Amino acid sequence: MASSIFFSPANAVTVPIRFTAAASFPLTPTATTTPTQTLVANSRPSSLVLVRANTSGRDASVNISGRTLEECEAAAVAGNFPAPPLHSKPPGPKGTPVIKPLDLTRRPRRNRKSPTLRSAFQETTLSPANFVLPLFIHEGEEDAPIGAMPGCFRLGWRHGLIEEVYKARDVGVNSFVLFPKIPDALKSPTGDEAYNDNGLVPRTIRLLKDKFPDIVIYTDVALDPYSSDGHDGIVREDGVIMNDETIYQLCKQAVSQARAGADVVSPSDMMDGRVGALRAALDAEGFHDVSIMSYTAKYASAFYGPFREALDSNPRFGDKKTYQMNPANYREALIEAEADEAEGADILLVKPGLPYTDVIRLLRDNSALPIAAYQVSGEYSMIKAAGVLKMIDEERVMMESLMCIRRVERRGRGRGRGREGVVRFCCCIKGAALS
Repeated sequence: MASSIFFSPANAVTVPIRFTAAASFPLTPTATTTPTQTLVANSRPSSLVLVRANTSGRDASVNISGRTLEECEAAAVAGNFPAPPLHSKPPGPKGTPVIKPLDLTRRPRRNRKSPTLRSAFQETTLSPANFVLPLFIHEGEEDAPIGAMPGCFRLGWRHGLIEEVYKARDVGVNSFVLFPKIPDALKSPTGDEAYNDNGLVPRTIRLLKDKFPDIVIYTDVALDPYSSDGHDGIVREDGVIMNDETIYQLCKQAVSQARAGADVVSPSDMMDGRVGALRAALDAEGFHDVSIMSYTAKYASAFYGPFREALDSNPRFGDKKTYQMNPANYREALIEAEADEAEGADILLVKPGLPYTDVIRLLRDNSALPIAAYQVSGEYSMIKAAGVLKMIDEERVMMESLMCIRRVERRGRGRGRGREGVVRFCCCIKGAALS
């Protein structure tokens, strides 16, 4: 499968140094010893004995001193330790001025001088647990490419869907969100297909939960994939999106998804009051453990274009500016966040991600709830297109963009200080990690 999630392998594993007591030689690592150098405390309190890990498959050739490992060990046992390294430095190129070193107390570059030091002091990390993988699904058995998102597909239930989940789980990604492309014949002005218990999304949830019981499934709660008008709500004759009537439909949709086995329902519609209504509807049906991740600050963004092609959910007329937020607004996100938190949201989401890191920071500083961010299809497609044209290093830019979203979310203060979000959406970044 061409689409996959990407993460930093360097942050996926921590390797401890293990101290254990030992009475006498010979000493061998225990069965629980990690495949690394192990320090073993000898019965004599004044000494430490070094036990080497298995070196099979490791190059045992000469080291920097010109001696083999065995020769170095023999010299150490005999008390012949290497001389201290010389502090001379290679000369600069011809013409480099000869100067007296600056009298600097602090030289921050000291902590950047080697890969090991840079890794040790890295403040922000990405791991597979930070990702939720979007799965674009359709009624067909086979995969169908998404033209505006190279490398991404509408997944067929017989082939690509299961394969994609397998590949994601192989690298530790265990959370998924479903986005359906609904056939036009099933769309209607009121989006009734959204709460069909035998519809595409409920069937997919049941299929995945049967195959992978331990995965976490997020669902999208909105009418636009099911609406013949392409809007997130019911459209009145004068073109107004009806708020309360739409919420009535959304409650039935969320309950249907929970009934199928969804773990987290995610209202993306931006109707006023929908979080409280969904919480009440879920609780009334006994789904007290189903979480709500609210699209708290969802902007009326031009970055959504490729995604709407993927779902065939472009509005048939007008735009979504009467219910999605104005990209020029910042403080308004606090109004939405306070309302969602009061109504019972479990997670707050900002969409898009990278262009709105200031809003992510605003919510982080003012809420103790986990914050999610969505790297949307437009962000993905820009990186992908520039990579194809060799204008950028696609993998490095992709990782940097995700790391920046993660970084801004972690650096909180105020109510959110010390708390960090637990999820991140990433739109199917292609990379070798899952190949």
